[in-house]
Amino acid sequence: MDGEQADGDALSQAEQILREAGADADGAEAAPAGSDREAELEEDLRRVQAEYVNYKRRVDRDRDVAKDQGVLKAVTSLLPVLDDLDAARAAGELADGPMAAIAAKLDTVLNGLGLERHDQESLAGTEFDPAVHEAVLRQPNDEVPAEHIVQVFRNGYVRNGRVLRAAQVMVSAGAE
Repeated sequence: MDGEQADGDALSQAEQILREAGADADGAEAAPAGSDREAELEEDLRRVQAEYVNYKRRVDRDRDVAKDQGVLKAVTSLLPVLDDLDAARAAGELADGPMAAIAAKLDTVLNGLGLERHDQESLAGTEFDPAVHEAVLRQPNDEVPAEHIVQVFRNGYVRNGRVLRAAQVMVSAGAE
């Protein structure tokens, strides 16, 4: 509503300046075409137009930020539900059936919102990154190089490059 009000104010200001410029041109036929008043009105018009463009840009940016914050809040609040679904998958309870279909749809929707899951499948054997992973355990491992992920205990989630929750992982200390 405030955006529409400001749109109307900027437009009405521009229209008023144009009317004044037209009235001055009609009433001052003897005045030279490049009069000071006309130049002043043209400058005012340019200023109002620039203010309006900046206003629109700011409103669009603020709208995008608000939308992103809303999605982020909704996705973050779903993390415990995703943990429950992960536990059900691990127990084999989501092999097939209606709950498997619901879980698959939820995954599809969240992927569409930009949510990336950092799970065992995607992280096993990758290099440990403290910005994205939380090391819970560090053990010697002959098969996995040092400072690489051996196992994921709790999935992590990233959205648009922002870590929502770090994956809890076991990190290899290298061969004994």
